[in-house]
Amino acid sequence: MSKSSNSLIAFLIGAGVGAAVGVLFAPDAGTNTRDRLSFKLSKYKKELEELIDDLVDGKEMHLNEAKTEGKRVISEAKNKAENLLSDVNKLIDQINQGNN
Repeated sequence: MSKSSNSLIAFLIGAGVGAAVGVLFAPDAGTNTRDRLSFKLSKYKKELEELIDDLVDGKEMHLNEAKTEGKRVISEAKNKAENLLSDVNKLIDQINQGNN
């Protein structure tokens, strides 16, 4: 993976984690917030585990196949990180609307 790809993925994951921490401090009831966040995080944990399994299985591929698979996995990870960030932002919006 290139350095810029790693940086982008790290940024997206950092943004998602930052948003999740922000949700934890939102004025909604703590149990509701934790339940929502726990559900979302467990969902994305399973998806991340699947991506890791795909990477491990890809070690046995030929070089060209591995490059192609790597690009696909990076693209999927980026999309899933963006979806996570979007879901967290929606959750924050819902919590903020509920408090108004």
